[in-house]
Amino acid sequence: MSHLQILKDLDIDFMGKRYVAAAASGGLLLLFLLSMLFRGFDFGLDFTGGTVIELGYSEPVEVVDVSATLSDGGFPEAVVQHFGSRTDILIRLPPVEEGEAQSAQRSDEVVRVLRQDAVGEIELRRVEFVGPQVGEELREQGGLAVLFALIGILIYVAVRFEWRFALGAVAALVHDVIFTIGIFSIFQIEFDLTVLAAVLAVIGYSLNDTIVVFDRIRENFRKMRKGDVIEVCNRSINQTLSRTIITSGTTLLVLLALYFLGGEAIAGFSLALIIGVVVGTYSTIYIATAMAVWLGVSRQDLLAPPPVKEGEVLDDRP
Repeated sequence: MSHLQILKDLDIDFMGKRYVAAAASGGLLLLFLLSMLFRGFDFGLDFTGGTVIELGYSEPVEVVDVSATLSDGGFPEAVVQHFGSRTDILIRLPPVEEGEAQSAQRSDEVVRVLRQDAVGEIELRRVEFVGPQVGEELREQGGLAVLFALIGILIYVAVRFEWRFALGAVAALVHDVIFTIGIFSIFQIEFDLTVLAAVLAVIGYSLNDTIVVFDRIRENFRKMRKGDVIEVCNRSINQTLSRTIITSGTTLLVLLALYFLGGEAIAGFSLALIIGVVVGTYSTIYIATAMAVWLGVSRQDLLAPPPVKEGEVLDDRP
């Protein structure tokens, strides 16, 4: 018997653990919301504005040494980090009111200060400037993009399935979004436009998994004339488990490779997707499906109307 057949023959009582899962999810979501409220986010240049300077050293250099040099040179507020390797340095400067021209002068001054103290050569590879107003606008539009995506999904699932499933799907997506960005808030991982793009991708990925399970639940409601709602949902989840494991597993392999080998530029993007794929698989079972059960979905809600026989009268006329 193949591994896939073993997975198909499983009979795990997923819905029997829905109360424990709900308590665990509720506690974690409360923790994440408190973190977002009191700690906030470590917004990147895209949202805060400022200047990013990418430098290439001919010799490996320590972040501490670069920070000390910049502090002595009049830039104590500069944030320094490695960018891919020990010879690549990324420097972030807060925004200045004077605008892009003043920012360009500051970047030239940063490079001059570092070259005076450097042992080898320093190559200026990239300078980016984002104004504070642009960063604030991007932050607002990003939040609206997530909100409109959730509203559109609510309407789509309500039309395709039933309103209880629609609320369950949206609850699962909100859970996934809060969970993903909450981890970025707790650990103060930089949140930029690439992470926001990953959050939107997580919404689509999680919804796809949820729709597969919902389709199977609807199909089993029509096939299984015996069995209550819990039995039908458990059977449906077990039947789609092999597909979920294969899809999520192969996706995670790619994302882990991107995270560990892709460099600093896409680390946040990859991490957000890794969190989203894992949490999205969980939320399909214990948030979306469980919510539909709690809201009272029944067999009558999903059964197709009986077919009309040939010659059957459709009205009460004699």
